[in-house]
Amino acid sequence: MASGPQLNTEAPDFTLPGGVLSDETFDRSDYRLSAARGRSVVLAFYPGDNTSVCTKQLCSYSSGMEAFEGLDADVWGISPQGVDSHESFARAFGLRMPLLADEGREIAKAYGVSAPGIGVRRAVFLIGPDGVLRWKHVALLGATFQSLDTLTNHLSGIKGA
Repeated sequence: MASGPQLNTEAPDFTLPGGVLSDETFDRSDYRLSAARGRSVVLAFYPGDNTSVCTKQLCSYSSGMEAFEGLDADVWGISPQGVDSHESFARAFGLRMPLLADEGREIAKAYGVSAPGIGVRRAVFLIGPDGVLRWKHVALLGATFQSLDTLTNHLSGIKGA
């Protein structure tokens, strides 16, 4: 299994199609990691739309968007489903972060979270405003996820650095 990027090295850049729900509109566009420089980015890889743990995880992060905003951080959800699936998932649960489609799992592979059989491991990468990977957590089984408090604590450390 690929180990993915190491801490304190530049995070692999990518561009993925995705969309974000704002009010009633699902705005589709391409998301490029390097275009987010100047803000921290939380990359939340998750196995699938509309699955129980993923739904809990993304609802938790979505309800905490103000906390992320206060730390100058964007949250991007990434999974192998297409943008149409992401739109229905976002609408069903009122998710307020961009959901990106990594259908070929190239980005999951670049980050070392592509797994045979299950597709994508549940993982979180915190990337600083300089594009450098500051913290990561990759779940082996994926039945749990990193809490909003854990992420905001790590982010406040990045912002204060």
